[in-house]
Amino acid sequence: MTTPPVPAAAPNALPRSPWYERLSWLFVLVVGVFAYIVIFVVMLLTRNTTLLPTVLLVGAGTVPLTVLLAAQTTRRGILVPIPIVLLTVGVGGLLAVTIAGFLETIAALILGQESILLVGIIEETAKLIVPLLVLAIAHRATRGGGIAVGIAAGTGFAVLETMGYGFNALLERGGGLAALDSTLVLRAILVPAGHVAWTGAICAAVWHLVEGRRKGLAVLELVLTYVAAIVLHTAWDATSSAVLHVLIGVVSVGALVFLILRAHRSHVRSLEGVAGDPR
Repeated sequence: MTTPPVPAAAPNALPRSPWYERLSWLFVLVVGVFAYIVIFVVMLLTRNTTLLPTVLLVGAGTVPLTVLLAAQTTRRGILVPIPIVLLTVGVGGLLAVTIAGFLETIAALILGQESILLVGIIEETAKLIVPLLVLAIAHRATRGGGIAVGIAAGTGFAVLETMGYGFNALLERGGGLAALDSTLVLRAILVPAGHVAWTGAICAAVWHLVEGRRKGLAVLELVLTYVAAIVLHTAWDATSSAVLHVLIGVVSVGALVFLILRAHRSHVRSLEGVAGDPR
């Protein structure tokens, strides 16, 4: 007697991510904001400066981590293995901040104030070093997850940079805890429109180039995305116009949301396609 073939699993039979995993980004946001307020108030009341590193870390890390979790988690699981994400955040942030800080100092010594025009190029390129290593070493494990890898690299850079800006605000003449608080809160609000969005978009285009079939269009997409990120970054740094900052923020966040949703849809479709394959 011939054994009948086992029917393929229906797409709807695929396991869904548990609710607490899908809402992990909201949990981190709520807990992070609450923790920041409590720790900051306790530091004010007790004058306990040993809490300062905790205030800096929580204040700088809550929003970027929230965005990273929202990008990483789909209704059918995660885009990129967690160890790769953690390594990209840690190593990518440390390496990019160090290299960018070194090159920006040299540029400032040579060009003076005009060096601000090179900051976007330096930082957007430095943030790509670790993602490109991830692509070369672990592409099979990160297929379709370029946006998550890019956001992870941008998160590491943004957290360390914000901690530095917060510390500088604390020490500057006329600064203090009020300046520290305003700096951390402002940068937390703006970070989804900055490093997180720009590096995420570039890495999404890099992964699309490697994985896509239409290489010509993918190369064009990568070039345009890279140039756009540098232009937006440079425009942000070079002007104090609130209107321009809002415009840059809207464009950057809009692109980030679009790319995250596109990656999620692609991830779910690929899983459902495998589950529905009768072979």
